[in-house]
Amino acid sequence: MGGGSRCAGGVEWYDQGEWRTVGADDRDQRDVAAVVCRQLGCGSTVSVPPGNTTRGKNIICSGSEPSLRDCYRMYDLLPGLTVICSDLLVQPDIFLTDPMGGVSRCHQGPEMFRGYNFTITCSTQPQYPGGSFLLTFTGSNRTQTQPAVNHSAAFLFPAADDSHQGNYRCVYETYVFSHNFSSESELLPLTITASPLPAFIIRHVVVLLILLTTITTSYLYYKPTSRQKRVNRVSSMDLYVNAMEMVSLSSRAEDGLGEERAAQGTE
Repeated sequence: MGGGSRCAGGVEWYDQGEWRTVGADDRDQRDVAAVVCRQLGCGSTVSVPPGNTTRGKNIICSGSEPSLRDCYRMYDLLPGLTVICSDLLVQPDIFLTDPMGGVSRCHQGPEMFRGYNFTITCSTQPQYPGGSFLLTFTGSNRTQTQPAVNHSAAFLFPAADDSHQGNYRCVYETYVFSHNFSSESELLPLTITASPLPAFIIRHVVVLLILLTTITTSYLYYKPTSRQKRVNRVSSMDLYVNAMEMVSLSSRAEDGLGEERAAQGTE
């Protein structure tokens, strides 16, 4: 209780229908704390800070008991026990995103196309303010560190290449209760593969095909002048200009027809 985490704070136990403070002698504090951390599934004891002013029932443990129920209970009252256990932080999350659509998913993990940008994001639950994220990479000794902003951090990677292939892991580190704590995410395996046609080329090809289709279609419906009939070769720019002229003339004709119909309707 009162420690900001289920794995840190003053220790209370439910006894005879009410919650009671657990107290321990200085010689027994470590052993009792070990049982508390084990019973709560919070790992091992990190420290036993000085007890609070509340006095509790004296508990004596050897340190190997599975729960406090298996320890001795004495009738004298001692200062309340405060415990900090090692399993303080939840496991952070790690995931990969890319703004250009260069990632695909498979059973072994994400695959990234060469030359595409990508981002690895680390995040954790809002347990404690502040802290920092360390991004480790098993492919080399490279590590990157960023402060946690809103309980997350984004690591940007431009132009993926073979050197980015490997396993990534997020490590969240924070300093609470006068101690350093850390928690590791699962591994994120990343594979770098040969990229298809670059995205910007694909976009330009699509735009070019649409433009050429529009120009060709428009030119088929445009009646050339006698002078244009003598031209054997027409550049693509001429086609584009002619198409635009045709669109303009067609638009004007439609406007004139609309005005004529409106006038007839008025009469």
